[in-house]
Amino acid sequence: MQNDDICMDVFSRLPIETLLGLKRVCKRWYGILSDRSFVQGLLQRPEPLVGFFFQERYQWAGEDIRTISFIPARMEDTQLIKQTIFSFLPEDVVVLGSCNGLVCCRSVFPSPFPSIIVCNPSNKQWTRLQGTRPDKESSYGLAFNPSQSDRDTTNFKVVRVSQARTDMDDDDSYFSFEIYSSQAGAGAWKKSKEVCQCNDNLVKNKGVFAGGKLQWLTDKDRILSFDVENELSWLISSPFPTSHFTAIPEMCIGESSGGRLHYIMISEDGLHVWALEDYYDSNWSLVHTASLEALEEENSRLLRNTRERVSQRVSVDSLLMSSNKSSV
Repeated sequence: MQNDDICMDVFSRLPIETLLGLKRVCKRWYGILSDRSFVQGLLQRPEPLVGFFFQERYQWAGEDIRTISFIPARMEDTQLIKQTIFSFLPEDVVVLGSCNGLVCCRSVFPSPFPSIIVCNPSNKQWTRLQGTRPDKESSYGLAFNPSQSDRDTTNFKVVRVSQARTDMDDDDSYFSFEIYSSQAGAGAWKKSKEVCQCNDNLVKNKGVFAGGKLQWLTDKDRILSFDVENELSWLISSPFPTSHFTAIPEMCIGESSGGRLHYIMISEDGLHVWALEDYYDSNWSLVHTASLEALEEENSRLLRNTRERVSQRVSVDSLLMSSNKSSV
């Protein structure tokens, strides 16, 4: 076994946080840890969840909340909550999304010169994307595959989604896409020819990268999907209609299990998690369930009166139905 092979074998057993520090030891170790095959191997290795970025926002006000907290996943580490993890950036930001260690942000509003910033909190490197002026109406998604980056460069793409009305009918809308590629140089935004006819609104402005595609959740039980490389878009039906519930459920999407898209719902029926099996047929499989009582028992330090809180999120349609029944 060659010396580099021995180093790779040892390095492959260490946590990511340790490897980031070892890259600074010497040029040889930096070269080994930056090797594309080594990085690809790390991506195949299951990594435990370290924590979450948490940033509140005002529902109606035009200004943004500047504080971003990093909350450790382990309960015993909650005293290690950090609010300075993005202090290396030149300005306060709002997190738009993350992908494989990179984070996409925008300037907080109001700002005289708002911009998009992509950064790596682990090594405190960042770059400002030229050629666009972000706003609150557009949604963004970050696509980054470390195995496709060179040793000294980080290749990523940022997709901006905008909604507009059609010329033929003001009631019909469509989504259009702009793509920034770090490989194409400064100011390299390209308008895609692809459009997606859709009257839904995007309820979450953070795109999720899974299976080579970016996804955004809509307010009509569907998911907008965009293939970054082929520039194709389509709509995926959610696994369960929200109209089934009396109280308004909370939904989100995420990536797990080797790049699979997951759909998470919390309702009066409990927690349900589905994994997408087929992008084109909207085929989902239920992979996890838990009752609200079980969640509260397992997370007693964080959750209180969960069922009562979920039941209070009553939809307008449910209120109207109850009102009509009372009048009858």
